[in-house]
Amino acid sequence: MIVLSKINLQLFAQEKTEPATPKRRQDARKKGQVFQSREITSALVIVAGFLAVNILTMPSLEKMMALTKYLLYTYSGANDDVFNVVGIRNLFTYVLQQAISIAMPIILLIFVVSLASTYLQVGFVFTAEPLAFKFERLNPVEGFKRIFSKRALVELVKSIAKVAVLFYIMYSFLASQYKGIPMLLDMSVQDILKYALNILLGITIRIGIVLIVLGALDYFFQWREYETSLKMSKEDIKEEFKETEGNPQIKAEIRRKQRQVSMRRMMQDLKKADVVITNPTHLAVALMYDSNVNDAPVVIAKGQDMIALRMKEEAKKLNIPIVENKPLAQALYRSTEIGDMIPSELYQAVAEVLAYVYSLKGE
Repeated sequence: MIVLSKINLQLFAQEKTEPATPKRRQDARKKGQVFQSREITSALVIVAGFLAVNILTMPSLEKMMALTKYLLYTYSGANDDVFNVVGIRNLFTYVLQQAISIAMPIILLIFVVSLASTYLQVGFVFTAEPLAFKFERLNPVEGFKRIFSKRALVELVKSIAKVAVLFYIMYSFLASQYKGIPMLLDMSVQDILKYALNILLGITIRIGIVLIVLGALDYFFQWREYETSLKMSKEDIKEEFKETEGNPQIKAEIRRKQRQVSMRRMMQDLKKADVVITNPTHLAVALMYDSNVNDAPVVIAKGQDMIALRMKEEAKKLNIPIVENKPLAQALYRSTEIGDMIPSELYQAVAEVLAYVYSLKGE
């Protein structure tokens, strides 16, 4: 039973049930693992393209008519001098400029909408990680797993459903407009074009609404998939904590070594002390006074309990005077750190101690 319980606990610890930490999200983003709904981007691009066609068809038609008139006027009945290398190059350049002026607004609008949709969903991410060569991509077994995976099946079902819905919308709307088709025989070219644009606008509005709704659903689905893929186990969180904050045992060892180095340095500085003021047993504060360097005595070492005992033993070895003054030792210990000058309110008490020490030395 004990073995089974241990195994069960280990399995539970490896279950990815915890939400992703900020570091996990940041690392995934650096690797290019971000979530976005391509359905929303596709919907916005299609709607923007249809609307651009509706808005720019008449101006584009006027440019196409002007281009046709120019070609007929310039090259109809033209002699052989026009159809040389220079003439053909000028013709090609002019036709290309007109084609770009007609198509560029639509292309530019689609590009801006696609870029804005991606940026609003993902933000700015620049990484070469997805482009890095990975040997497992050449593994046919892994390739078949990706092709016939649950995600690929879901994407296939989504695509078929989307095509079916869009086809039904287009068919039902065109079927409702078939009665007006015979009337096109009595219309002018401009009226026919306006009629066709109205039909296109109607289709665009209906398709746009459906695509945006499907995109919103897909966005929610992609978000859930992304959050699931980033989930962590309790063991993962512990390992991440060790990486970011450091192993607690290592940190404790580092602190211990730092204390040892600090203790050795403090004991080395203790030989500069003029006096060690004690509690008498729990506290010890070592003072040094050099009127040429500082305006007041400086605390060069202090400690309590075992450190205070070490300081007193070292002071005895170095023949440094030890003065027992409980109130002064407590005040110095509380109000100063190593390297600080004593506060002004303790000048009188410390001066008396130093005068006593100097009298012992015959100074």
